[in-house]
Amino acid sequence: MTSSLDPDRLLPVDPETRAVARDLYGAVAEAPILSPHGHVPADLLLENRPFGDPAELFVGRDHYVTRLLHARGVSMTELGAGGSADPRRVWRTLADHWDAFAGTASAYWLRDELATVFDITDELEPSSADRIYDRISARLEEPAFRPRALFERFRIEVLATTDDPLDDLAAHAALRADTSFTGRVLPTFRPDRYLDPDAPGFAESVARLLEATGAPETFAGYLDALQQRRGHFLAQGAVSLDVGVTEPWTVDLGAAEAARLFDGVRRGAASPADRRSFRGHMLLQMARMSVEDGLVMTLHAGVLRNHSSRTFEAFGPDTGHDIPVATEYTRGLRPLLERYGLEPGFHLILFAVDETVYSRELAPLAGFYPSVYVGAPWWFLDAPDAMQRWRSAVTETAGFLRTSGFIDDTRAFLSIPARHDAARRADAAFLARYVREGRIGMAAAERIAHDLVDAVPRAAFKL
Repeated sequence: MTSSLDPDRLLPVDPETRAVARDLYGAVAEAPILSPHGHVPADLLLENRPFGDPAELFVGRDHYVTRLLHARGVSMTELGAGGSADPRRVWRTLADHWDAFAGTASAYWLRDELATVFDITDELEPSSADRIYDRISARLEEPAFRPRALFERFRIEVLATTDDPLDDLAAHAALRADTSFTGRVLPTFRPDRYLDPDAPGFAESVARLLEATGAPETFAGYLDALQQRRGHFLAQGAVSLDVGVTEPWTVDLGAAEAARLFDGVRRGAASPADRRSFRGHMLLQMARMSVEDGLVMTLHAGVLRNHSSRTFEAFGPDTGHDIPVATEYTRGLRPLLERYGLEPGFHLILFAVDETVYSRELAPLAGFYPSVYVGAPWWFLDAPDAMQRWRSAVTETAGFLRTSGFIDDTRAFLSIPARHDAARRADAAFLARYVREGRIGMAAAERIAHDLVDAVPRAAFKL
């Protein structure tokens, strides 16, 4: 069987609306990709080594895929977690369970990648698994399928990585110094393990931070150490920091109380309430530092990490069992916004996986505070139908320009163009409906379509 891609995929069914959407999509389909938040490492482009195998590319690096296979009874060990697995067998396992992915964003992205990157239109199934595996493997040996060549082919203009505050960022410096590479790869400051007392190894992480910066073992020294590392990231081209929390809650503490909490959390002697207050105060401190140094602050909230203790103990984090929880922003962020929400130049981009907060909290916040932007649909919600729901929930209150632009947030390098293309199609469909309903004119829709892939992310992330 073959399954060629429908050129009108994700566009409206109604013929007249589809025609409008087709024109809007066509105007931005080939526009460069701006990816200001993601998890592809800079080393991938610096070393420019051939990709390993199809299983590594499409299964091992994609938690959307591994989690659903696990739900079907496939063990993490069979997928290579915690050790090694025969990649062909892993690929066959995906083919054996491909029916479980029908209707999912993962199936949409994978079909798109196979067709547009590898020119493979065969339907994945047990009988075609080996044939597809061999065709992908053969292409991966070609120079045109190395990371740098694909970076250019994908028309990626900006790609942000996610990096530990103590990373020396040598790979970023080397890429900038390499005249044969013209792309823009930006580090992103990710301080979670240094801010959250409940993070594994928190005390040890703070000790390393203080030692690396030569800062005194006081709360003031700790803040100075974080500012030093932010300065290092800025010098290496960073435009943003990213903080991941379960609860977007902030508190504004006095210096003496903050110092007391710092001492308690370092010694492991703080109560749950004190640990929560420390986390909340450090979110506010990250905002203060952003007001001072200009780094855009992105906040990814509302995910309970490592939900399966047994899986975490056996295979570690980022193995597919981070689960969304209900989230509240309006009260939780008020202390931060009371202090810094009106500061010129401060940008705070709020992401959520709780859809109920889009129209109730995030759009109203972004519709008043000049510092606040609504982050794109993230993680479980970066799928076609969820993107439409997000636009419907946000636009009537905050408009189009108070958003972040699409964020692919991926470790799977080859999926970047498929994800951005899906977002462009979804936005074209949304704008076409507005045109057909007489809510905006075609000229305005065309301008907005361009802005959503260019001016909007450039403004939100100070690109």
